[in-house]
Amino acid sequence: MSVASGKVTGAAVVAGVCGQPIRHSMSPVIHNAWIAAAGLNAAYVPFAPAEDRFETFVDGLRGGAIRGLNVTIPFKEQALACADRCSDLARLAGAANLLVFEADGAITADNTDGPGLLDAIAVQAPGFDLSASPVVILGAGGAARGAAAALALAGAPRVSIVNRTFARAQTIATSIGGVVEAASDDQLDALLGEAGLVINATSLGLGGGPGPAARLELTPPTAVVVDMVYKPLRTQFLRRAEATGRRTVDGLEMLLRQAVPSFEAFFGVAPPAGVDVRALALAQLGEAAS
Repeated sequence: MSVASGKVTGAAVVAGVCGQPIRHSMSPVIHNAWIAAAGLNAAYVPFAPAEDRFETFVDGLRGGAIRGLNVTIPFKEQALACADRCSDLARLAGAANLLVFEADGAITADNTDGPGLLDAIAVQAPGFDLSASPVVILGAGGAARGAAAALALAGAPRVSIVNRTFARAQTIATSIGGVVEAASDDQLDALLGEAGLVINATSLGLGGGPGPAARLELTPPTAVVVDMVYKPLRTQFLRRAEATGRRTVDGLEMLLRQAVPSFEAFFGVAPPAGVDVRALALAQLGEAAS
């Protein structure tokens, strides 16, 4: 980790990303590239506390030992519970992927997953009309919560959450309410037939697996398919969507977009222009630029 001056001093602002496992995370590559380009006296590091020690770990950071954390699987719901105050979106989602440690000991939580998703769709599927597009979300973890809340607030006519354990999907639907509903596996084909947007919010496909067994060919030809998994970049789920002629949005673009407000919250400035963090992340992943 370095800054443009070549130094990280004792006055450095420190932030990081927390998950279990965390070795696959691209967040350190992204944030440290922005830090270097901006010439900040700062660093962004990974943390991997034991799954049963997350709350203790976070509590020990109160008072500003570090400026903040991005939070990933499996801690997003616990992260919200640790916070003293939170954004409306984090509260609605029931999960947080951003924690900021205030000097007075308070922890503020936010959820940038949903806005990151919407921005990624705008970049890779320009012209997509969410207001006319029922949504199917596969999975019911923290990422699904954040996506469902943001999509509901952005005007989706219906957001159906399909999960192997129906009760988890129902918990999210009940918490968010409105246009968000839980659906069972035997309803999936019918929902896909009407879906304008299909999102894989599970970890299926990570590392090259087949991903969810949704019949993407049932979707309307104008549907957009998103995979929150970004390793590999072109997951089998996205490849199946491309084979049917559907437009796709990859998880790396979502990661890049949700990182922007996190960087601003940690370091007080916008990421510097002119840094191709997507190319840097692709190089780290061993993927060809696209």
